[in-house]
Amino acid sequence: MTRIAEYPKLTSKEIVDMNKEYTFFSWSIQGQIEPIPVVKAEGVYFWDADGKRYLDLASQLVNTNIGHQHPKVVKAIQDQAARLTFVAPGMASEPRGLLGKKLAEIAPGDLKKTFFTLGGAEANENAIKIARFYTGRNKILARYRSYHGATHGAIALTGDYRRLPVEPAMPGVVHFLDPYCYRCPFGWTRETCHRECISHVEEVIQYEGPDQIAAIILEGVTGTNGLIIPPDDYWPRMRELCDKYGILLISDEVMSGWGRTGEWFAVNNWNVIPDIITTAKGITSGYVPLGAVIVREKIAEFFEDKYLYAGLTYNGHALACAAGLATIEAYEEDHVFENARKVGKHLSQRLEDMKARHSCIGDVRCIGLFSGLELVKNRQTKEPMDLTPLKNFLISNGTYVFNFKNILFIVPPLVITEKQLDEGLTLLDEGLAELMDKQTI
Repeated sequence: MTRIAEYPKLTSKEIVDMNKEYTFFSWSIQGQIEPIPVVKAEGVYFWDADGKRYLDLASQLVNTNIGHQHPKVVKAIQDQAARLTFVAPGMASEPRGLLGKKLAEIAPGDLKKTFFTLGGAEANENAIKIARFYTGRNKILARYRSYHGATHGAIALTGDYRRLPVEPAMPGVVHFLDPYCYRCPFGWTRETCHRECISHVEEVIQYEGPDQIAAIILEGVTGTNGLIIPPDDYWPRMRELCDKYGILLISDEVMSGWGRTGEWFAVNNWNVIPDIITTAKGITSGYVPLGAVIVREKIAEFFEDKYLYAGLTYNGHALACAAGLATIEAYEEDHVFENARKVGKHLSQRLEDMKARHSCIGDVRCIGLFSGLELVKNRQTKEPMDLTPLKNFLISNGTYVFNFKNILFIVPPLVITEKQLDEGLTLLDEGLAELMDKQTI
């Protein structure tokens, strides 16, 4: 048997062919995918097997917040691997305890105790369990334009099209409409809005029975479903609604947390304390899989004399927790969030400037280094535009992006400089001009 260390260096084609023949890729028609064979990464760039460099304006999947191969985190992983990689979840370890304590310090309000998982979907699954145990209620409310994961319970929470092929999923989930100001589901504009997106939620609560609802789960800022930034009073009023009916408020900060909006968690922008925060991605910047469910003291105290029916082999994984600690240290020591806020302002200005010059941009949404361009064929009808040509232009020219339908995401690592960002935005400007030229031919 050939050992991994003995493998010869593969060509670009060999890497792609082997991956396609022997592994499945997420959310794709397997025969149509053409993945980039990545062999190296550093900072805000990565390279394929042919030596081509790409500027990573997607942070891979909006998770490499501190950039690629940060030496502090790499060393922490190496040191922890040499000392202790894994112990059973019923045992205590130093990195697990230290990371739990650190999360209690940076989480808002009295969120104190953490159940560790290996990703965001697992975090949301266990948040559902905890909410149901704590309240004795069954129903969970979530938004239609949402993504909370692909496992049985998390995909039930998810509102978008990916839920439909796997239904029936977990019962007890009720969806409601979103604060999508650009395409208001209630027909209002920003000027005429009277927050029906909030009063609608209370109406749903009444129909579903307030005493039946365990929790409302919301992404801090809606991520892959369009980067929807809520009105400033949305989160505070959702907090008031939950308090009124004894419903737990869960903030899914898997994508919107860890400085992506310029704050530890997106809810910090609106000074709201949720009852539960679920998170993953930026907690280790993707270096090692890790997720977390952080709960308020009242919920933690509830389980002091009650059985917690939740368990994972890799709960509190030592190597992952060490990576999480080092990542948080990098955020603090490198002033990463300050950079996200500063460069985020530059990003917002550049995108607004593009909107003024390119009529295909219907809306710009930006908070920190969390931004999206909604491209349309016509600003009046808001008919979505196909982004495939633009995306292909950018990637072929060494700038990596991802999109959701007609929304192009600009979500670079939070360590990016204005100069590096401008490198990609200049190419985006060229691509938009080319796209408009083709539309007018």
